[in-house]
Amino acid sequence: MEEEVLELPPGIEPGIESYKYSNGKWQKLTLPVPREIPFTVYINNLELVTILCTPSKLNCLVIGYLYAEGIISDIKDILSMRVCEDDALADIRLNRTDFKLPERRVLTSGCGGGISFDASLLAAKIQSSISVSPEQILSLMRQMMQKAGLYNISGGIHTSALVDGDNLLVIGEDIGRHNTLDKILGECLLRKITTRDKILLTSGRVSSEMLRKTAIMQIPVIASLTSATDRAVMLAKELGITLIGYAKGSHLTVYSNPERLKF
Repeated sequence: MEEEVLELPPGIEPGIESYKYSNGKWQKLTLPVPREIPFTVYINNLELVTILCTPSKLNCLVIGYLYAEGIISDIKDILSMRVCEDDALADIRLNRTDFKLPERRVLTSGCGGGISFDASLLAAKIQSSISVSPEQILSLMRQMMQKAGLYNISGGIHTSALVDGDNLLVIGEDIGRHNTLDKILGECLLRKITTRDKILLTSGRVSSEMLRKTAIMQIPVIASLTSATDRAVMLAKELGITLIGYAKGSHLTVYSNPERLKF
């Protein structure tokens, strides 16, 4: 009988030899681990940025990143796009020929080595009548982690999800937590899914660049398995976003605008 070969999804590198120590004994293992590549984006033949990322949904990552950085305002701004995983690059042609590389770069706190070109780029204050319950947030977080395919295979991967009511619409997974939001935004632009008045879930820490991307997507509620930074809390209050942390098990913490959780 032939041994069954497990087919791993994109973004996972199989067959990494390792040694596990447990109960006083060593064991040799072959484990799957998350893949990491330096992925370079070119705009009109100009090198824009190199992103450390997981090679899955790369087209969504590129589109979401360009939108979040204000380089495009609509997917129609892209004349052509070639994404090549083998060469680890994306070649984008915009409809306009006057594109110039941004002068200001901000190194973000993203674990994938994120770059933002304008950290002050924010949306208007969010007005939303959306209301959710703590139990709904906790249930959705459990659903997201159950469907976190790359994480459940290898660990070491951040997961985010866009939620409408009780339904998970889009999931993004990557070694960089900010990349997960770009992948969600890009997929929504491709599939023509509005992000307005939705809920955003994430497994990673919510920092200011994560909050900024949430605001750009006009999302009124973001919940994390872990913490938020002080600047993220400040921006959440300023922009009218309900920011939730430590949403796991049977408890959560609300940092801003608790009225949306039927407080």
